[in-house]
This record gives sequence, structure tokens and C-alpha cells, in this order.
Amino acid sequence: MAIKMFDTKALDHILEKMIETVGNSKDEIFRIAEECRSDYESITNELREIKRKVAQIINEGDHLDSQVRTARKRLSEVSKHFKDYTELQVRESYEIAHKLQMELTLNRQTEKQLREKRDDLERRLLGLNETIERADHLVSQISVVMNYLMSDIRQMGEALETAKQKQDFGLKIIEAQEDERKRLSREIHDGPAQMMANVMMRSDLIEKIYKERSASEAISEIRNMKKMVRSALYEVRRIIYDLRPMALDDLGLVPTLKKYLQTIEEYHKTTRIQFINLGDDKRLSTKYEVALFRMIQESVQNALKHANAATIQVKLEIKRDNVMAVIKDDGQGFDLNDKKPESFGLLGIRERVELLEGELDIHSKIGAGTLVIIQVPLNL
Repeated sequence: MAIKMFDTKALDHILEKMIETVGNSKDEIFRIAEECRSDYESITNELREIKRKVAQIINEGDHLDSQVRTARKRLSEVSKHFKDYTELQVRESYEIAHKLQMELTLNRQTEKQLREKRDDLERRLLGLNETIERADHLVSQISVVMNYLMSDIRQMGEALETAKQKQDFGLKIIEAQEDERKRLSREIHDGPAQMMANVMMRSDLIEKIYKERSASEAISEIRNMKKMVRSALYEVRRIIYDLRPMALDDLGLVPTLKKYLQTIEEYHKTTRIQFINLGDDKRLSTKYEVALFRMIQESVQNALKHANAATIQVKLEIKRDNVMAVIKDDGQGFDLNDKKPESFGLLGIRERVELLEGELDIHSKIGAGTLVIIQVPLNL
């Protein structure tokens, strides 16, 4: 069947409209975030003033409470010995005590209102902060989409001459995604899933051995089953680390990277992976930690898959205003002048570096290994 050819100008027009729509959405989300920040600052100032008033009203209330107690004592004394006081003194004592009690009651009501307003402002601040974080996250994601649309696809659109070639490129992206899904599915099926199935079979076998043979043999089978469960747990953790280490959010970049590289070294027993941290072991914002982890992860995976390296060295240096990561291997290397299309992994690294306004340098020669240098400024 003949392949229908599309009008490339029409495709370019569609792309332009997509970029315009995504850009407008990004601007709208950014505007919402800025309005929320303005409200956040205004409410923060208002909350600060309310807290000051609460402290002031509490001090006034304590003072009034002391005056009320004194006035009541005076009124009790006058009432008890009213014959010793004039009618004017008795009336004044009563009026003073009543007046102070009314002021104290009003003070308590005002304090309650201020506290309720303070609590309401604090709740609003939490909501605004959550909205700001979500908006920033969306803007970051849209920026990735914008960068992809405005660079990679547009350049491909100018380079490809037919719609068939554009379709092939899109299919290549989908194929890469499907390959990754198949890889994960295969790893889970051949690893943890198979091991857990064996565990179920072993558990039935243990029960049978215990009944028909002896407890000691059953215990021996339990030990073997524990080893199998431990191996399954290791495989699950390795797969999770490949996807996204949970420790990245809890512990930060340096501890997570160290643990990840140790795990990868244990899995690839023929390759030695060395991690050296030269800078501060401090937390960075999520966008920096995730991006740096992914770039180092991809560089290491490239060395493992394509370079046949015996040793991989990863150096990380976090300074006050920038981060440098160096990934060096002693593998087979490649010719930088070879005009073969870059792998999706390398394209992903370049894209992340550009989004963070950093620099990427790659040095490699056939037979002399590869050196990847990533420098990212910290706009904290």
C-alpha cells in the first residue's frame, strides 16, 4: 500500500501552533504563580502584624486580669464593711470592677478573633505555597516541552524532506520508549517475579518436608528460601534505583549517588566503579538533584553498555555557586568526528545541561576511553 505524503508546511504550521499554545499556557501558569507569590508576601506581612497584635492583646489581657482581681478584692472589702465606706465609695468600687471586667471580656473576645484570623492566614499561606510549588513544577515541565518543540523537532522538521521521514523519527522515539518498557517488564518477570514464584513453591515444599521428613530439613529449606527472598529484594531495589531512587528526596544527591553506584557495581561484577566527592555534602533544590543524578546515571550506563570499561570513575564537586561532575572510563572510546546520530541518552544529557544553563564537554578517542565533564551553575 502506498504511503500518503503529507504537506510539510502544514506540519510546520501545526508545530508553530503547538509552540504558541504551550507558550501561552506557560505564561498563564507563570502569571498565576507570580500572583500567588504576591499574595503570599502580602499575607505574610499581614500575619506578622496579626501575631504582633496577638502578643500585645495578651499582654494587655494579663494586665487587665491583674487589675480585675485587685478591683474584685477591693469590692469584696467594701461590700463586707460597707458601713465604713460612703455610698460614693461603694458605687465607685462597683463601677470600677464592672468596667474592668467588661474590658477584660472585650479583650478576650478580641484575642480569640485575632487567633482565629492568624490560624486562617497560616492555612492560606500553606495553600498558596502548595500552589506556587505546583505552578513552578508545571512551568519546569512545560519548559522541557518548549525546548524540545523549539529545538529538536523544529530542526528535524527543517532537515526532513518528507512526512514519511518525520513519521519514522516519531516512531523511533515511540520504539525507544517501548523498548524501555519491555526491558523493565523483562527484568521484573525474569528477576523478582520469577523468584517470588519460586518462593511460593518453596513454601509449599517446606510444609511437605516438615510433615514427611524432619524439622531440620525444613529449616534448611527455609534458609534457602531466605536467600531467594533476599535476592528478589535486591533485584527490586536495583530496578527502583534505575527508575528513581526514593533516597534522592530524603537524603540528597551525594548519599543517593554513592549508594546507586555501589548497587550498579555489585550488579556489573566485571566493572569497578569509584565515586569521589570533592565538595560539600549539601542539599540542592529538587531540579538540580534530579537532573545531576540522571546525567551521571546516563553517562555511567553508556560506559557500561557501549564502552566495555573495566573501571569507571565518578567525581562530584558541589561548590557555593556551581556543581561539576566528571565521569571517566577506560573503555574502548569512540571517534568524536564520526557524524553518527547521537544516542537518545546523550541527547537527554545535552538537553538537561542546556535547561540548567550549564556546559557539557566530551573527550574521547578510540581505545583511550571517554571523559564527560558536566558543569552547572547554581542559581540559588
